[in-house]
Amino acid sequence: MTETPASWARTSLGLAFQDESLLMRAITHKSLGTDNYERLEFLGDRVLGAIMAAWLCDMFPTEAEGTLTRRMARLVSRETCARVARKLGVARHLRLGPQARSDGGANSDNILGDVLEALIGAAFVEGGMDAAKAFVHHAWDGELASISEAPKHPKSAVQEWAAAKALKGPVYRLLGRTGPHHNPRFKVELAVDRLPPVEAEGASKQEAETLAAEAFLAANGG
Repeated sequence: MTETPASWARTSLGLAFQDESLLMRAITHKSLGTDNYERLEFLGDRVLGAIMAAWLCDMFPTEAEGTLTRRMARLVSRETCARVARKLGVARHLRLGPQARSDGGANSDNILGDVLEALIGAAFVEGGMDAAKAFVHHAWDGELASISEAPKHPKSAVQEWAAAKALKGPVYRLLGRTGPHHNPRFKVELAVDRLPPVEAEGASKQEAETLAAEAFLAANGG
């Protein structure tokens, strides 16, 4: 028997909705009309930030603001939100219009991340901050455990690597944008002084630059 969204929410997300219309709205893309996840995603984004900030302050009581900010940026990034969404099985229950599904919307980092934040917003509307907090702690538990050391952003690491070798700083150049509006792909080139440039693609310009920085570090032993 096919798993219903409500059953999935209870078993995989730990969310039992009294108002199931909230759940349905949270998993509905705008390609199906105006009753979609966008407002809940707007709310959930802010709720996630508050919950994650408090969680990090509790876990790392002696860390400076700058270190906490780097942890926070990694944990609420589009890539992390999409990864968490995939782990929870969000893609199976996405409600997409035919064209959006044909365009790969069910595997879009942007859409998956937005829906995850919409689910946080729906949990908040249904049960307040306690319900939203319980969901975020459940969903992000493995992610928090994986960052025992504060991460350094790849772009910062490239900047420091170049400075240590007395090279000109990194230059990022947008090579192009492809794909539909709801699932774009950005191609970026990263050049550091006279070294061979690297290219990368991502769902946003920022993501593409980050992936290019990671590729550069991998290629140059950074």
